Amino acid sequence: MDFYATNPGPIDDSVLYDQEKHVSSAIWEGQERGALRCHEHTSKLDQWALTSKQIELVKRAGFGYLRLIPAISLDNPLISALVERWRRETNTFHFTVGEMSITLEDVGYLLGLPIDGEPVIGVTYTTCDAVCMKFLGRIPDSGSTSGGMVKLSWLKETFSRCPFDAPIEEIERHTRAYLLYLVGSTVFSTTTGNKVPVMYLPLFENFDRAGRYAWGAAALSFLYRALGNASLRSQSTISGSLTLLQCWSYFRLNIGRPRLNHDPIHDRFPFVFRWKGKHTGPSTNRDVTFYRKALDSLKPSEVEWCPYRNISDALLPEDIRDNLILGRSNTMLICFDKAERHLPDRCLRQFGLRQPIPLDVQQWERKSRGVDGGVDLSGKMETELSEWSDRHLRVVDVDDDVEESQYLHWFLKITRKLVGRPVPISSEFQRMNAALRDIANVADMLSTHGMDDQQMHAVTRIRFLAHECLRDQIGSMMIADVTDSDLNEVEKKIRGKERIRRKGMGVKRRRKDDMGSHFQNHSVSSQQQFCIATPIDMLDPAASMCHVENDDMDMCADDSQLCYMPGKLDESTQLSDAANDIDDSSFCRTVEEMDHNLLSENGDIGQQNDYSVLV
Repeated sequence: MDFYATNPGPIDDSVLYDQEKHVSSAIWEGQERGALRCHEHTSKLDQWALTSKQIELVKRAGFGYLRLIPAISLDNPLISALVERWRRETNTFHFTVGEMSITLEDVGYLLGLPIDGEPVIGVTYTTCDAVCMKFLGRIPDSGSTSGGMVKLSWLKETFSRCPFDAPIEEIERHTRAYLLYLVGSTVFSTTTGNKVPVMYLPLFENFDRAGRYAWGAAALSFLYRALGNASLRSQSTISGSLTLLQCWSYFRLNIGRPRLNHDPIHDRFPFVFRWKGKHTGPSTNRDVTFYRKALDSLKPSEVEWCPYRNISDALLPEDIRDNLILGRSNTMLICFDKAERHLPDRCLRQFGLRQPIPLDVQQWERKSRGVDGGVDLSGKMETELSEWSDRHLRVVDVDDDVEESQYLHWFLKITRKLVGRPVPISSEFQRMNAALRDIANVADMLSTHGMDDQQMHAVTRIRFLAHECLRDQIGSMMIADVTDSDLNEVEKKIRGKERIRRKGMGVKRRRKDDMGSHFQNHSVSSQQQFCIATPIDMLDPAASMCHVENDDMDMCADDSQLCYMPGKLDESTQLSDAANDIDDSSFCRTVEEMDHNLLSENGDIGQQNDYSVLV
């Protein structure tokens, strides 16, 4: 059997040290979370009617190209499968072919945002009134704010149409509101769904000064943080520039890529336009499992390492073209309190270079530094700001004689090669059960004639443990003894077509409690059938007889042979049949959802019966 069928990695956890927190561990244990809720709010951007003067101010602020990008139909299952491959320890995707990442080069080509300039950082706010009054000339009503955030709907309803004869001060206020709405619905979208922090407003006070910020680097820092958070096993949502993430995948991976509506020769800048609008291509109706399997078996021929090589430089704005070299800068990306490492030295093949074994990544703790209002974060992030100021000095290059085979050999040891199980959990359960039955049969037939006390003690212990494990497995499998309607309900919740979870935690908790109590009633009554009236005496290996009585089975043991009484039920056969009748998802989720009170009734079973984890 393939080694990765039982051990998906990492073999060496020095790089992926947070594996237990990662969603791939939960998936391997059978805990599916379905497709992520994707928060990007571009659908109403076209409802803003900007005047020519406003458009000029938007261009001066550095958002002239971002304003033009249309709404892209998001493929939630594809995004979710990509997130399962993202590792916050390295800020890269770990694919079967090696590491890849979204770099500043990708941001420049795809979004057209400035990737060089001053860091996007400033003062945090916990209330909105004062800053909105200063920069927008209006105070939102109490129902439109939450702490230091304002609703996107209030911005659109109040500022989406600027009078043509408005004075310049009013035009600037309407434009600042639009810019706040633009970043809050695209590159800085949050998981709140419809709010944006007002801390960005002061950066739009002077439009020429705003154009000197590295908005592209800030957008990438924000997306890195969002990917890292979404890759944790406890998360169900993702935010940030998901258009950037999805179009990056379209350019570089031949998985889920829709058919183009035009010849690439007609591309225009920024290059997300290639994938404009909704698609009816092969990605339609594909779920997370489909994309996960595709990424688990990703081939080098399905990767486009340098997708921009044939794009003419004449299509690029000068400020973008001159700074693309920063795509290879090992630096710190900053967006207020979000500081994330940009590590292109781990994916140099994306720049047409050979990939050596990269340097170790220094572990760093991600902290939210903006807990108090009125805090200027510049004074709290000196180290991160220093790294960004040296960005042009930190550009990575490699020698031409690098041997990539050494990198690939190293990578296979430190990566998580598989996310989905190549062998279903139910099959794993059946295989383990068969092995236990074989061990029990061998131990039963083994003669202890001529053995000394220590050897007889060992054989007796093996007999006891083998049959004890079989009994415990049968006890845990009794949770499968549910009605058809119950099982159908479980399957609807778990297996359907990658349902996006939108209901509150209170509803989930009630369902869990109801299902847990139902399974408890079945399990407790079923386990009573398999209790041991008189356990084998482990302390006296020379004992002439150990007797176990049971409603379904009699088992006798002397110092030469342990056997089942004829005509009685073969527990292991029942267990194997039960395992055949239950599918992977419902089995794993059912075990997971058993009420903890059931497990606490028998400490041994509580410790031994977690068969949703088989590695």
